[in-house]
Amino acid sequence: MIGRELDGYWKTVVNTIRDGVMIINPGGTIVSVNTAVERITGYGREELIGTHCSILDTEPDHNSRRFSESPAGSSNSPNDSDQHQCLVKRKDGSLVHTLKTTAVLDDGAGNALGRVYTITDLTEIVEKENQLAAYRKQLDAEHDFHGIIGDSPVMRKVFDIIENAAQSEAPVIIYGESGTGKELVSRAIHQLGARSDKPFIKVNCASLTESLLESELFGHVRGAYTGAYKDRKGRFEKANSGDLFLDEIGDLPLATQIKLLRVLEEKVIERVGSSTPITIDVRIISATNQDLPRLVENGSFRNDFYFRINVIPIVLPPLRERPEDIPLLIDHFFQTMSLKSAKTIEGVHEETMELLMHHRWPGNVRELKGALEYAFVTCHSGPIRPNHLPETIFRKQSTPPPPKRTGLNLSEIERRELLDALEKTGGNQSQAAKLLGISRVTVWNRMKRFNIQTKLDISG
Repeated sequence: MIGRELDGYWKTVVNTIRDGVMIINPGGTIVSVNTAVERITGYGREELIGTHCSILDTEPDHNSRRFSESPAGSSNSPNDSDQHQCLVKRKDGSLVHTLKTTAVLDDGAGNALGRVYTITDLTEIVEKENQLAAYRKQLDAEHDFHGIIGDSPVMRKVFDIIENAAQSEAPVIIYGESGTGKELVSRAIHQLGARSDKPFIKVNCASLTESLLESELFGHVRGAYTGAYKDRKGRFEKANSGDLFLDEIGDLPLATQIKLLRVLEEKVIERVGSSTPITIDVRIISATNQDLPRLVENGSFRNDFYFRINVIPIVLPPLRERPEDIPLLIDHFFQTMSLKSAKTIEGVHEETMELLMHHRWPGNVRELKGALEYAFVTCHSGPIRPNHLPETIFRKQSTPPPPKRTGLNLSEIERRELLDALEKTGGNQSQAAKLLGISRVTVWNRMKRFNIQTKLDISG
């Protein structure tokens, strides 16, 4: 038998292998094992040899493939091999995660003599994966809100508003500078709402001409215009029963605003080239980085449409207004990029972290992510240092030097700066925003937070 043909040299070699090696005959009886099999299974050699390999099988109700199970379509041909994960039941009843590789033994004439099982113990790998999964779950629970990273008071307030908005059917509008995560917020609202199992459809209102935008939104019928060779559903129909995300809504042409206003009020659309009404049930989530009240004032945005979409406003703060979230974002992006990179990069150097903390981030979270992606390209090993960052951050260091310590906290400094800007501009919020390098929405938020009235309050 095979066991008698094994010479002493082969036994010495196979017993030095870390993985388990087991030989079974065509009937499934174990005829040889190395010492690693004894370690993995807890059985002694004499207990295994002469026993059917099903001794290592788990109970039938386990989802894992059983140890003694042969590959699907097994033919015992020399080319018949298989590799899969399975659970092995040890002598003490405990279970071991293993990777079992199967190869067929033959006599050279095509006659099967049995099989060789190579058994790799995956216990350490599975434990590490479980620890990593638990760590990620804990991190997500503490700092990740449906893909939005943040733990600052201002972001916790945003998360509360998102949860409340998700439970409503009213239109939601998300204000925020470019790169603040407006689409992430829109998706979070969708995932948390009653329409989460229905479509989520996005339209970028700034990327299409007026005629193409209407066709994209409402669809068209065959022959509606040159190139319309067949009927086509628009985004409203595709989003029926779900949510439609209108990004960059401040760029909508006035004519399209009128048509959308009708849709919001009547819940009916008409495809381009048709007068047949189609009833739709869609909740509108919109977003903009523009100052819509100012657009209303200058006539480029309809007042009635503005009030129709501005039912539940959510204002996302720029990254420079929540610096305490920067380390969390850096850690999140670093971990994500590390999993995709073959390099061994040892975190972010403290000098780099200091530089990142004081950068103004005009591109917000998107710019921060891009900076780290750049650093992963230029850094080959060790920690990420300042010279690994893009030139716009490393050389320019666009952040003005931190204010001298005056005994005032950050909120008081912001209040004084805002009051000073409003005084210089005669109370004009738009001009004050330009002077401070922030959006008018941010000025409005700070005025509300510091209880500064519309009429200039410079008493403090």
